[in-house]
Amino acid sequence: MRSRNGVAHSTALRNAGFTDATIRRAVASGHLVRVRRSWLIDPTCSQARRRAAAGGGRITCVTAALELGLWTPAMDSVHIAVPATASRNRGEDVTNHWARGPIPVPSRSAEEPLLNVLFHVARCLEPADALAVWESALHLQRITDVELARVRWRSARADSLAAVASSLSDSGLETRFVWLMREIGVTVRQQVWIDGHPLDGLIGDSLAVQIDGFAHHSAARDRRRDIRADARLVLRGYTTLRFDFHQLLFTPDEVQATVLTAIAQGLHRSRLR
Repeated sequence: MRSRNGVAHSTALRNAGFTDATIRRAVASGHLVRVRRSWLIDPTCSQARRRAAAGGGRITCVTAALELGLWTPAMDSVHIAVPATASRNRGEDVTNHWARGPIPVPSRSAEEPLLNVLFHVARCLEPADALAVWESALHLQRITDVELARVRWRSARADSLAAVASSLSDSGLETRFVWLMREIGVTVRQQVWIDGHPLDGLIGDSLAVQIDGFAHHSAARDRRRDIRADARLVLRGYTTLRFDFHQLLFTPDEVQATVLTAIAQGLHRSRLR
């Protein structure tokens, strides 16, 4: 007997047809572990789900987003959605989420709907990081921008993200770059194809932007490919700016200043023939 995603409430197991005697035998044999009076886990379930079940809740926010395969920023605690009647989960390794998302969820449910995950992300994270998670869900086609726009979020932060989120960013770093540009009033077109290849961003007519991720250039051939691409862009009248993960995450002011200086020099204006 296996519980869904490794966690189940005893009532859910009984509703699925398992008797109390069957559940007791599963616990006695080690096939299930009782972490709370009515919450049981499969021994193979993730530590995050185990921690949430022990607290009488379910994983949400960035913890659930990570398990869903979405881009997430680094986190140092397990994010748990708990009902209003639940006792507070204590400890530095736990972040409790008490607010109700747009989809009602029974207190005995072990799963948090994606819309609720995004709702908590919007309320919990810095706006740039929250948008990156949302755009990851769009890019992976877990949800559509139309669905996001039609949801009654009951949250100003979520409403603001729904108004700007798009599926064009291939990574959280690309989302962060566009966010940084939006802060200084610079419009970025994403995934513009030039010379048979997509640009991460194009500002104006001729200022190309490429984003190098954490694992970028793991092979020399990748570096050579980018050098050739940059050279072709120069010969076509474009200026290319490259930013890596460290600049985008830790020196965003430098990124913004570089782009503004390039614009001040007119490098975004068309010189193409």
